[in-house]
Amino acid sequence: MPFARLATATTPTSHIGLGLAAVARPGYINLGRDRDLGDDRTVEALRARTHELLDAAYFQGVRYFDVARSYGRSEEFLATWLNNNPGRNDVVIGSKWGYTYTADWTTDAEKHEVKDHSVRTYDRQRAETAELLGDHLDLYQIHSVTPDSPALTDKELHARLAEAAAEGTTIGFSTSGPAQADAIRAALEVTVDGEPLFRTVQSTYNALETSAAPALAEAHDAGLTVIVKEGMANGRLADPHAPGALKAVAEETALGCDAVALALVLRQPWAGVVLSGAATTTQLASNLHAAVVDLDDDQLSRLAQLAEEPQAYWQRRGQLPWH
Repeated sequence: MPFARLATATTPTSHIGLGLAAVARPGYINLGRDRDLGDDRTVEALRARTHELLDAAYFQGVRYFDVARSYGRSEEFLATWLNNNPGRNDVVIGSKWGYTYTADWTTDAEKHEVKDHSVRTYDRQRAETAELLGDHLDLYQIHSVTPDSPALTDKELHARLAEAAAEGTTIGFSTSGPAQADAIRAALEVTVDGEPLFRTVQSTYNALETSAAPALAEAHDAGLTVIVKEGMANGRLADPHAPGALKAVAEETALGCDAVALALVLRQPWAGVVLSGAATTTQLASNLHAAVVDLDDDQLSRLAQLAEEPQAYWQRRGQLPWH
């Protein structure tokens, strides 16, 4: 399994990955993005920014990189970086299928991405991913599985995914929405020829949204690698938007709110990889300090009080504008 390579990394940041959702397309829902990216969001500008982030992440010990078909040109940008750096063959690459990018490199599209978990979409997007990433791809995930997703019951799709697994690609899924725990538990029951289909799960977990924790612990106990996304709650846990309790703990640790927020996730015993969604190298460096944050019981208790009801959290997330 490719994630086993992360266990041999020698740097404390080996369990922090870099996701390219925020930098490989001009529009996204992260707060503060206008300040982070500025006005120049041409393909060339964002390609250069992405490559700069990948270089910085690699040199600081990051070994997992996360993209998706719907993240604009994320697969393309990552593929170019990989091809330009053939010696960096110790990285683990994950992508996702199930959403199609439809914004046409704009920030004001009516729809930025369209979800479809059909076999037809899998076949098309798997071919598109293969054309760009080829043998670099280690992990292919179903993007944003919910309890009502046909991906949980489509036997033809399961057979296709099992074929990919037999050829050496790890198969996983990601989740979103207030019923993440239900989706995770349903996915754990999916088997092909008596064997579990999924080997990884990628879910939202952060100081504000903790509801998936018990199900993620169950997934970990079942042998899946857990990848955590949106540890910064799309910028809600970063300065200047962070709640007062998080700012207070950050001041006590002499580190940023982002480092504390990600440290809270890293300390979960089931968390295998925690994604940074940094848009600048300065943000990335600050995120990576999460590996050395030590939180005491009093600080953990105060941070635990930030958790919101899942319905409220996801309603708020759904109202974030595309910047």
